[in-house]
Amino acid sequence: MANLTLYEVDGCPYCAKVKNTLSDLGLEYDSVTVPRSHGERTEVKEISGQTGVPVLVDEAHDVEGMPESDDIVAYLEETYGNAS
Repeated sequence: MANLTLYEVDGCPYCAKVKNTLSDLGLEYDSVTVPRSHGERTEVKEISGQTGVPVLVDEAHDVEGMPESDDIVAYLEETYGNAS
């Protein structure tokens, strides 16, 4: 099991941006596809306090629910960018 988990919606351009960064950095992650309806995204709300996606969980660094694609990309590049 990967330490990284990405909560996403199919076809979401912000999710794709994060997935591209994960791929570019060669990181393994688990993907959780959530419902399109914000009202049905209870799991995402419990983790991040909001219903937007993408949301990243990084167990290795105690990140429990980071929202916002730009913040996630910056975090991944800062945390894992020099590891390759």
